Amino acid sequence: MRIDAVTIFPEYFDALNLSLLGKARENNLIEFKAHDLRNWTSDRHRTVDDSPYGGGAGMLMKPEPWGLALDELLDADGETIVIFTNPAGEVFKQATAHELAGAEHIVFACGRYEGIDQRVIDYASTKAKVRLISIGDYILNGGEVAAIAMIESIARLIPGVIGNAESLVEESHTDSGLLEYPSYTKPASWRGFDVPEVLTSGNHAAIAAWRHAQQVERTRAVRPDLLSD
Repeated sequence: MRIDAVTIFPEYFDALNLSLLGKARENNLIEFKAHDLRNWTSDRHRTVDDSPYGGGAGMLMKPEPWGLALDELLDADGETIVIFTNPAGEVFKQATAHELAGAEHIVFACGRYEGIDQRVIDYASTKAKVRLISIGDYILNGGEVAAIAMIESIARLIPGVIGNAESLVEESHTDSGLLEYPSYTKPASWRGFDVPEVLTSGNHAAIAAWRHAQQVERTRAVRPDLLSD
């Protein structure tokens, strides 16, 4: 998978050099590059923002540098997916990650200030598949953090990125719709807290039943909206 991110702060994405995603890049499972939007400006101040038409607080990102960036990064076949990180977009979910994990090329457009001129989104829609995606009902200073969260969630689903693929099966927000059960490791007793007896019993059927019950209980307590009626 090829992933590009357009931003005025490419240093944000240095985090993707770490851990499993860093190894995935070294093993050519993922190709990633962060691009500085200011490289597509033409004035000596490298300006990327201006005041909005109609008035209002803050500044908007100008269309010209974005247009040049998209012209350079989008594939001619129109199969690229352009994701605009936007609090007004659809909410990113695990199902979204699974859907996007099958893409060949994704471009993340990371807005700043009060956002990106709408014409950039409209123009991108004529050249590629466009999605506006939010990672939650809150506001960030820019789209970089949201893009990194989505990239990690998507990339870990690519075969070979996670060493043990079975570890993806019982996570929260998978096909069961339930949150993940609590997990324990050695020692069996720690600071007055003991591992539940059933987990040391060796009875796999009982362990499976306990884990499912814990999933239902945790989901009901924390995310009742995930439970079907």
